[in-house]
Amino acid sequence: MDQVKIGSLLKELRNEHSLSQEQLAEKFNVSSRSVSRWENGNTMPDISIMIELADFYDIDIRELLSGERKSDKMDENLKETLVMVADYTEEEKAKILKKVYICGQGVIITSAAALIVYFLSYIVKLDIVLTPFLLILASGILGINTALAGLQLKGKMSKERNKKLIRITVVIWVCIAVLLLIFVTYILPGILVRMLGAGA
Repeated sequence: MDQVKIGSLLKELRNEHSLSQEQLAEKFNVSSRSVSRWENGNTMPDISIMIELADFYDIDIRELLSGERKSDKMDENLKETLVMVADYTEEEKAKILKKVYICGQGVIITSAAALIVYFLSYIVKLDIVLTPFLLILASGILGINTALAGLQLKGKMSKERNKKLIRITVVIWVCIAVLLLIFVTYILPGILVRMLGAGA
């Protein structure tokens, strides 16, 4: 896909309709800077906007995507298919954003809860080492989900790869948390006793 050719065609079509970049931007509810970047070939409009542009200029969507004019009008079946694809993409994006938001909130809540429980254990003198570790474990898993969902949202990772990586990283995170818990519960106290005994 040649972005420069597409940009040139978009500029040509806009000029044919005697529109300024600002006027076109207003029609499609985008900034004039976005229109300028499309026409310079720096960026591409979203697929939903491409469909609207093809409709607006009364040309085939394939003409826009190739950056070259053809004689046929946009096929209605193709248009409907592309609209469905655009809707599906928007729905998927909304789901991922919701996941990022929920996981992000979960990280904040579990991290704050872990800190509160940890400090309360010192104030009240309770032996509740396990609780902060479980909260930190939950926070780590939610953090992993947030990071991977963010990568998927940016288009740097497929949905299937995202799920696979979540499974792998959750297993690794659980193993690390268990090892840390064993270390803090059984090994660290012995080390501290020996260090304190040697210093006395």
